Amino acid sequence: MVWHRSVPRPVVLTPGAATSHFRPELLDPSSPEGLRDLEALAASGSVSAVHDTIDDQLDELTRCEDPAVAHSTSSLAASRRRICDGTPLWRWGTWVFYPWNGRLVHVLPREGFQRVRSDRNRNKIDRVQQRTLRERRIGVIGLSVGNSAAVTLAMEGVGGSFRLADFDTVGLSNLNRLRAGVGDLGVSKAVLSARQMFEIDPYLDIEVFQGGLTEESIGPFFDGVDGTRPLDLLVEECDTVWAKVAAREYARDRGIPVLMDANDRGLLDVERFDLEPHRPLFHGRTDGSTSSDIARMNRSELLSFLLAVVDEPRLSPAMRDALGEVGRSLSSWPQLASGVMLGGALVADTARRILLGELIPSGRTYIDLDELIPAVGPQIAPAFVRAMEVVR
Repeated sequence: MVWHRSVPRPVVLTPGAATSHFRPELLDPSSPEGLRDLEALAASGSVSAVHDTIDDQLDELTRCEDPAVAHSTSSLAASRRRICDGTPLWRWGTWVFYPWNGRLVHVLPREGFQRVRSDRNRNKIDRVQQRTLRERRIGVIGLSVGNSAAVTLAMEGVGGSFRLADFDTVGLSNLNRLRAGVGDLGVSKAVLSARQMFEIDPYLDIEVFQGGLTEESIGPFFDGVDGTRPLDLLVEECDTVWAKVAAREYARDRGIPVLMDANDRGLLDVERFDLEPHRPLFHGRTDGSTSSDIARMNRSELLSFLLAVVDEPRLSPAMRDALGEVGRSLSSWPQLASGVMLGGALVADTARRILLGELIPSGRTYIDLDELIPAVGPQIAPAFVRAMEVVR
């Protein structure tokens, strides 16, 4: 059977598929049911492209199982035959169909896939630690800044299950900091993040809350729909003040650590409610205000609350200057891709260490690149820059 080698027919995505589908379909062609479903998919016209590198993936699996062996072309071929145990290559492993782009991808079975994909993490994350991390469930609220954290967590193998919550969709102005393209405009930010994570690892378990965090959804978000699958860690990156407070109240009640990147001066906030069940929210900066209090605040009071949360006196000069301009000359808070990517790295690294049992304390840390990599003199004059360009 060689249908998957033929030129695929183009697929036309419906608006629903383009904006809401986020979960891939996993097909096991070694079973009669999986083979039937794969053949039906091939005949449906839904597949726009087929990507099959299973030979190379098997060779990588062989090499990482015994790196000391210098394999030849023939020994790698023999190893492929041994692993597949007589099963034709196209019927071995998993075929993954991504309905939002029509791509069909052939990958290793779950265990082998995870072994190869995380092989370069060693010895920074050993095999036992990798298995421990895959058993953890992480929630991410706010998938604009939080997108970088969620995708980095998936790349690094920190967490095997995720819950993603955001009510907003991707807009053109988001593309200055969000890992997205113009073809993603109008897509739910939570859906986009799930797609990106599934394209890294189709075996992840991801739940999406497209309505964001509300009074109705906050319970299932933290505990699972049936109440039996609690979160192990929360990443909070949302703009809605009520959700910021309510999420911490739920996390504290359940002993769940909370991480937040404030996206200014490299501020990383850690609240170890797992170690300190009575710790005041936001390290006591908000005078004990509850989510019920937030619901009664006016716009001015909410802004004052947020400024207390982010330590207004310690904001960067650019952010302080922006405070009076939001709603006038600025449409919203200024953010840069470099700061968002730095925040994603800080969150992922800290989350990994907490989930592996390191005693990271509650508190705030600034990884301020302007301070760590300071300019040594005044800014170079534009006229000098233009003169240098002429010389070149």
